[in-house]
Amino acid sequence: MKNPNNRQRLLASTLLTGAAFLVISAPAMAQDTPQDAELDDVIVTGSRIPQANLVTTSPVTQVTGEDIDVAGVTRVEDLINQLPQAFAAQNSTVSNGASGTATVALRNLGSSRTLVLIDGRRMGYGSPNDDAADLNQIPEQLVERVEVLTGGASAVYGSDALAGVVNFIMKKDFEGLQVDAQYGFYQHNNDYDGVGNVRAEIARRGLTNPGQFVLPEDDVSDGESRSVNIIMGVSAPDGRGNITAYAGYRNNNPVLQRDRDYSACAIDAPAAATPTTFTCGGSGTSFPGRFTDFAGGFNSTLGTGRTFVPFNAATGNYNFGPLNYYQRPDERYTLGAFGRYELNDQAEVFAQLMFSDYKSVAQIAPSGNFFNTAEINCGNPLLGPQQAATIGCTAADITADNRRTLYIGRRNVEGGGRQDSLNYTSYRGIVGVRGEISPGWNYDIAAQYSRVALARTYLNDFSVTRLGRALDVVDTNPGPGVTPTCRSVVNGTDPNCVPYDVFIAGGVTQAALDYLQIPLIQTGETTQQVVTAAITGDTGWSMPTASRTVQVAFGAEYRRDALDTTTDATFQTGDGAGQGGPTLGLAGDTDVAEVFGEFQIPLADDQPWAYSASIDGAYRRSEYENFGTDTYKLGADYAPIEDIRFRASYSRAVRAPNAIELFTAPGFALFDADRDPCDATTGVAPASCFGTNPWQVTAGQSTSGALRSPAGQYSRLNSGTATLRPEESDTITYGVVWSPSFLTGFNISVDYFDIQIDDAIQPFNPLNTLDSCYISGDAAACARITRNSNGSLWTGSGVVSDPNTNIGGFGTTGIDVNASYSFDLEDLGMANMGGLQLSYVSTILSELVTDNGDSVYDCAGFYANQCGIPNPEYRHRARVNWATPWELDLSATWRHYGEVEIAVLNRANGSLNNGGNRIDRYFDAENYLDLAAVWQVMDTVTVRAGVNNVLDNDPQLSRSVGTTGNGNTYPQLYDAMGRYVFFGITANF
Repeated sequence: MKNPNNRQRLLASTLLTGAAFLVISAPAMAQDTPQDAELDDVIVTGSRIPQANLVTTSPVTQVTGEDIDVAGVTRVEDLINQLPQAFAAQNSTVSNGASGTATVALRNLGSSRTLVLIDGRRMGYGSPNDDAADLNQIPEQLVERVEVLTGGASAVYGSDALAGVVNFIMKKDFEGLQVDAQYGFYQHNNDYDGVGNVRAEIARRGLTNPGQFVLPEDDVSDGESRSVNIIMGVSAPDGRGNITAYAGYRNNNPVLQRDRDYSACAIDAPAAATPTTFTCGGSGTSFPGRFTDFAGGFNSTLGTGRTFVPFNAATGNYNFGPLNYYQRPDERYTLGAFGRYELNDQAEVFAQLMFSDYKSVAQIAPSGNFFNTAEINCGNPLLGPQQAATIGCTAADITADNRRTLYIGRRNVEGGGRQDSLNYTSYRGIVGVRGEISPGWNYDIAAQYSRVALARTYLNDFSVTRLGRALDVVDTNPGPGVTPTCRSVVNGTDPNCVPYDVFIAGGVTQAALDYLQIPLIQTGETTQQVVTAAITGDTGWSMPTASRTVQVAFGAEYRRDALDTTTDATFQTGDGAGQGGPTLGLAGDTDVAEVFGEFQIPLADDQPWAYSASIDGAYRRSEYENFGTDTYKLGADYAPIEDIRFRASYSRAVRAPNAIELFTAPGFALFDADRDPCDATTGVAPASCFGTNPWQVTAGQSTSGALRSPAGQYSRLNSGTATLRPEESDTITYGVVWSPSFLTGFNISVDYFDIQIDDAIQPFNPLNTLDSCYISGDAAACARITRNSNGSLWTGSGVVSDPNTNIGGFGTTGIDVNASYSFDLEDLGMANMGGLQLSYVSTILSELVTDNGDSVYDCAGFYANQCGIPNPEYRHRARVNWATPWELDLSATWRHYGEVEIAVLNRANGSLNNGGNRIDRYFDAENYLDLAAVWQVMDTVTVRAGVNNVLDNDPQLSRSVGTTGNGNTYPQLYDAMGRYVFFGITANF
């Protein structure tokens, strides 16, 4: 059996990343650990070289498994997103546009630019529809700690690590049996009293439309979560091996927007008469329906019997908010095992096997006829005489059964909300061998395979083809009676057609719904194959002024990422009425062969001029099919005395275009906008809007009101681009770590970061395209805009093309602060009262710049429109933990998000602070208080309980949230569902 020192080196060469619990170098971490923790050589995220000094040249922040217990989370992304460096991308609060995955975006630079690792080995694509890793695959109770590295790390880990790295270190060498169970729920008091008087507006609208505008109960509890996890481990009698296995189950109930007063209606701009009160907006695809020609001839809704009356958007738009999910329901099973066995002193075999099965449903408002049909036959027996006359049918037209323009916008309220059922089955396996080549030199060879299978079924949507047939109705009764029959039944085109009678209240039958409602199906998979061989070694050589020796690491890696998705005919043809257009299949792969190397050179140890000093570096050469890349890193640290250490690093990172970005077929989606720039009813329309080009409108269309989407959602056409170039980033960090010897237990680090990304792979953004065309006169931008026959960009064929491209780039700068202080209360004269642990982590954001090649703007301190999720200039998480002498730990956490302002771009100077007198121009700073208690009932049993958002803060609201957020706010950032209460128990056997 190996001696302890060799054993530690062997484990270190396997982890490839990670860090020990917090000791002297606490500032790099977010959580305290005991000061007397023993420290062996370990691997710190950002390097393959084992080292005893945890203060790396690049800043690393850590959260631990204890943080998971204290926060009461069953989704690891909820914990990561509390860190100031992290922003949520896809998560459980996304419904409209949900991929069903959970992803993280460090520095808000996009989830594609954050590399996610498990024990130092990368995760594959989370979905055929999303290239970012899916955190749903990670069992939360197996997480020992999470390390977050700032900035580029491509030289160590390869492509994608531009914004940074999130590394999940899992529990290993577990012995015994552990059972953990937790139950939680949301509780909220509906008494919103913030900006916009939303409660009063809902109550007012409910007086005339009680079916759609209802205030929820004053006290609601929902969103229940249940999780059970089992960990079992056994070691070989001689200590040469261990197997740790786990199984878990998680279930979360939905939260509907109708159950929160601030999301029970989709808010819109205030009316002139009530400038401090949001109106309840909604969708022009309404109920009982909107019937129009979009040309000013008629704009109607149902009256009594088979009649039309004028449509009033202020009272008739459909309230699409209530049925949307604030929190998606989900169910997840996990299963896996980690094992190792030491064959001899030179070889240890190891394996990791992980499985997860995840199901979730994203529900949004009902489907219907989204103005998908453009005309109707005048002889239609479902039309009443007044209705026929309104749309311009004469007696002769009725006799001849001529056709007239009629766009219908009607919700399928009878059929219920659209449900996107998403099922991911994920597998991940690693096998390898590691060992000692000779004293001080170790090797690690591993092969990795991961696969994610998607089964997606979209329910309760309407078929556009069948809508056309179900509205094309004739009378087949030769006598005085009326027998409405689909023309397609008469001519044999579709004998199953059933008339869709939307021209009278209560006219829709179940038979019609059964005919019109269709499922849309997508299947697909992603795979990743990685083979890595690495050697780490101690050269035995040292500088004359250093006692530590030069360390190196080098190796080679091959990686292949592939995906394949297939959509059914309904998806492919765009026949789903609520889809906006076709969703096509995709197949593609990328592969890369790489060589890499690292060094660490100690310059001084215990010298008069330096307590310690060193430099380190890394290099990686990557060969793709059509190009090659070089990435590298240089770092240095200098401690003049033991108490203080200065560090700095520079890295060049690269992100190669992935299969989704390269090969995605054109597909329709939505983008959020406050207005169409050519809509004269909501603002000034520039002269460039008017003309006969595909991107232009007539004066009549501009003033008709038809250009404005009542929901603030317009159509975009996404697509891949096969000629994309790799992104490149340069990251500079420098800072100081201070652990004063005169204040035992106190540590602080302050680090500056500067990340600049060039040739960023990103859609140009439809908002930028519209501005570039109509304000800057950019012909290429104008060519990407196609309006439908009525000039609209939100109905029919109107769309802004938004393919992936290499834009100018992104840049972000700021300062991270990490501090911790642990002390016994006895030091303050309070004997036998335990001790306190204080921790603080914050980010001061100086810049978050986008350069799209046409304009440059800085989103630091702004939200919405071009800036998306709020980007506070200051965020922090502070915690105090009291370890009492009664086997009870009590903790309080303060989460702070600074004020932000709505982004309204002035292209002339790039300024964003142009929100005028909007009542939602500013989001106030938000402060959350979380409380938790952990009680060691007995040696083998621990119980925990807590409340997050104790004060039940209401979220900040804006009418410009759109599909970037959800429910009039940004639940990815703010606690939108109220206080969260949880109880848990852990038993060890």
